[in-house]
Amino acid sequence: MSHSRKKLDLTGQRFGKLIALAPAENIGRYTAWRCRCDCGQEAVVTTKHLRDGRRTSCGCDIKNFGASLDVLGRSSLTYVDGTCVEMIRASTLRCNNTSGVPGVDWLKRKQRWRASICFKGRRHYLGCYQNFDDAVQARKQAEEELFLPFLAEFEDVG
Repeated sequence: MSHSRKKLDLTGQRFGKLIALAPAENIGRYTAWRCRCDCGQEAVVTTKHLRDGRRTSCGCDIKNFGASLDVLGRSSLTYVDGTCVEMIRASTLRCNNTSGVPGVDWLKRKQRWRASICFKGRRHYLGCYQNFDDAVQARKQAEEELFLPFLAEFEDVG
């Protein structure tokens, strides 16, 4: 089974203070987007850095507030025990995802679908499956067991 990488359309999506306007020229081997920051400046940011929360502004956070580099891009996201609440809620797809389902990928050398989930800074492998639907089901079950109680607890605290 062959999987081609399809390019994500991020047009109009918000990433912290950035709104993706249009595709930009790749940065190295990474796809990139021209974005407008809430401060009015434009910046070109890789899809990877937009989606993983590493960049959420044009850099104005650092210029205006003297924030340290490790805060850049994460200031508008909520992290609890190493888990980003907004990313769980959005159930975002990584830019290298080929299955269309978060946490499910094709292992070519094993000819199997692998299911995994990241939670509180650790990746949990849920197994390898011949059947795609079985891998999706394993991922969905893990989301229900890990993410739903976490989000419910976060909502009660917040």
